[in-house]
Amino acid sequence: MAGRNGILANRTFDALAWGARTLGGIGPVRRALANRTEHRLREKAYRPASELRQPPSCEQDRAAMGLALLSLAERALAERRLGRPAVRALIKTLLTDALVHRGDPSAKGRFRARHGCSPPDFLAISPGKACNLRCVGCYANSGAHREKLDWATFERMVVDARREWGSRVFVLTGGEPLAYRDDGKGVLDLAEGHPDCFFIMYTNGTLIDDRVARRIGRLGNLSPALSIEGMRARTDARRGEGVFDKVVAAMERLRREGVFFGLSLTATRENAEEILGDEVIDTFFGGEGALYAFVFQYMPIGRSFTLELMMTPEQRFRLWQRSWSLIRERHLFIVDFWNGATGSNGCLAAGRSGGYFHVNWNGDVSPCVFFPYSPVNIREVYARGGSLDEVWAQPFFADIRKWQRDYAYRESHEPCPDCRNWIAPCLIRDHHVDFLRIMRSHDARPTDDDSREALEDPAYHAGLERFDREFQAITDPVWETRYLRSPGVPPAPMRRR
Repeated sequence: MAGRNGILANRTFDALAWGARTLGGIGPVRRALANRTEHRLREKAYRPASELRQPPSCEQDRAAMGLALLSLAERALAERRLGRPAVRALIKTLLTDALVHRGDPSAKGRFRARHGCSPPDFLAISPGKACNLRCVGCYANSGAHREKLDWATFERMVVDARREWGSRVFVLTGGEPLAYRDDGKGVLDLAEGHPDCFFIMYTNGTLIDDRVARRIGRLGNLSPALSIEGMRARTDARRGEGVFDKVVAAMERLRREGVFFGLSLTATRENAEEILGDEVIDTFFGGEGALYAFVFQYMPIGRSFTLELMMTPEQRFRLWQRSWSLIRERHLFIVDFWNGATGSNGCLAAGRSGGYFHVNWNGDVSPCVFFPYSPVNIREVYARGGSLDEVWAQPFFADIRKWQRDYAYRESHEPCPDCRNWIAPCLIRDHHVDFLRIMRSHDARPTDDDSREALEDPAYHAGLERFDREFQAITDPVWETRYLRSPGVPPAPMRRR
């Protein structure tokens, strides 16, 4: 019976995908559903303060992100941007299974019974270090490297996270994911083999030719986030001459195939004012068809790491203002993993509830992509018969999760009477003194020579500690007045298509 129900469910979502694709331009049902969802999001966020479990403005930031995600889906359907496979994956796998039900409830229930808390929601995996570009300041120091995960380990992590944690979302990064091959297979084979999961792939875009774009279009459950640094001059300066035009050409191919795709933006001192400027937003969310953007603030790790490429505290604060303005007023789905922490209940690293781990090409498991220190290797864990639960339980990760709790990061349903400044969420960058204390109390090894050099550099630590003090001097008063004292500002009403 379960199999029959599964077949019926799949047919139902196939029909819904077809209907959304063919009737999206008319959309009375779509608009009615969007109106109802918007009403519920606003109703939940704007309850009386006595009924809220966390600072009102944090509740409202989450509602604003929810409205931006709703707007993304409505825009994609109304403008008929997506092919049938992408519509089905967006509605069923990403929105319904992953975000509404947050994965497999039975697996998550078993994890809670074992550990007393919810599991991570996703894994970020860098299957290979190889890349056809050599970008300035690359966090992974990628290039002509051979380090890679074997296919069996790569796929097993997806299977195990699906079974043990109920995860449905996986992030593929690198190196360049499309450059990865092992045992005759690549990342598109992984997505094809796991159609009930959703994959977000950070890619430089230059390897997306017509054949690759067609295959991604047929899959539906893999969304490329293409890297740019702003417009042509900024992108080519960091990524290489002619790369911007190649990325735009890749977007045109993906748009033609009805692929659900977005942007990956690295904010540095050099492009902080441009990266979410009107020209970038209008060009890529408008004519090029991007539906979302992830913003990664440059972290001083990786190739030729330097504090000089980091945004200044003032630039970072202006980017915080700009990103939330775009989310609240234009309902664009823009996720900044530092400046967006008020909408995600703080730092997501080290396998916290709803968070994630990162696994690199050598099998080293670290708290996040930009925290290149590891206490454990997944290949060694599997070789001795261990599991992802053993990784999760490592004392190093547990101590980081304790720091997160002590700092008052909570799940959205938990009360947070003593919430501290979530505008400055990052352990390694915003609370560097605490980072050093935790590092010194554990045997977590650097994952490469660059991270080892950073760990041994007193000037590096002094510079980050100075950044912390300056950024908190700017944002602590904002946190106090905007989040702890203010009833908040409602996001703008959505415009129906």
